[in-house]
Amino acid sequence: MSWSILLIAGLLEVAWATGLKFSEGFTRPVITAMTVAAMVGSVWLLGLAMRQIALGTAYAVWTGIGAMGSALIGMWLFGEAASAARLACLALIGLGIVGLKLLG
Repeated sequence: MSWSILLIAGLLEVAWATGLKFSEGFTRPVITAMTVAAMVGSVWLLGLAMRQIALGTAYAVWTGIGAMGSALIGMWLFGEAASAARLACLALIGLGIVGLKLLG
């Protein structure tokens, strides 16, 4: 269950990072409120997951999901570069996440 909670926390991290972009510097109140809610939810769920998952593992997986997901969203929604090298680096982050899950 803790790993599921951690996954949701990571996905909320992607949501709030994306929300930061859409909030246009916190000038759009509704999107800003949704972004802040995702931030709070993400950190709260991370804390819950850390009851059962080691700090280093939980934090690395959480940030890895956030980094990987945010980069992919950036490519998809905002036309950011999607070169083979960049995708390969994201795959390495994904492998790291899987490795931490299997070993943690």
